Amino acid sequence: MAGTKLQAFWNHPAGPKTIHFWAPTFKWGISIANIADFAKPPEKISYPQQIAVTCTGLIWSRYSLVITPKNWNLFSVNVAMAGTGLYQLSRKIRQDYFSDEEEAAAQLEG
Repeated sequence: MAGTKLQAFWNHPAGPKTIHFWAPTFKWGISIANIADFAKPPEKISYPQQIAVTCTGLIWSRYSLVITPKNWNLFSVNVAMAGTGLYQLSRKIRQDYFSDEEEAAAQLEG
């Protein structure tokens, strides 16, 4: 049973014998780096970089579902890219546009 599933995976058109497997696999490095940057202060986050990561994730997630055969590795890495990019953008936007309001409210209370 496991042998046939492993053989099917190995011989799949987007399996480990093709670039269609390895390109998305190495692309996980971008998402992992973005996750590692969650600890980075928001003022060091780059809008252009995170917009590019988010847009790439969204565009390629859609593309990975319309090609034949569907490439689920490509889909999952791009969903992760879009998610981490959106999270980083939300951190940056909160810091740039809403932190002043929170500080002013705290000063009024204190």
